[in-house]
Amino acid sequence: MRLRKSGKTKYVPKIDSSKLAHLCADKLCENLAEDIHILDLQGLTDISDFFVIASANSKIHLKALAEEIEELFRDIDLPKYHIEGMQALNWILADAYDVIVHLFTHEARQYYDIESYWGDAPVEIIE
Repeated sequence: MRLRKSGKTKYVPKIDSSKLAHLCADKLCENLAEDIHILDLQGLTDISDFFVIASANSKIHLKALAEEIEELFRDIDLPKYHIEGMQALNWILADAYDVIVHLFTHEARQYYDIESYWGDAPVEIIE
C-alpha cells in the first residue's frame, strides 16, 4: 500500500515488520535452516526494522531456502521486495524493506560476520 502526503509517496507495509520477521524465521526453521537469528534493529538504523539471519548446509539448500522465502513473500502478497545473490549462492539477501533476510553458507556467514556489526541489537535465536 502507498500513501500520498505532500506530493511524496510513502511505502506502508501490509504486515507488521515483527510478524513478518517471525514468519520468515518460522519458514526457515521448517526448511531446516541452521543458526536462525532475528536482530531487532528498530531505533538503531533506518536500513530496516529486523534482520533475519540463517545458514544453509549447502548451496542447494541455500537456494531452496531463498525460494521458500520468495514464496512466502508472494503468499502474503508483499507488494515490494527483491532478492539478490541467487547466482553466486554464498550470501542471498531477500529485502522486504522493513525486514531483510540474510541467508548464508556457513563459510560466508563466518567471513562476513554481519551480526558483529549490530552488537547493540537485541537478538532472538530461533530453535
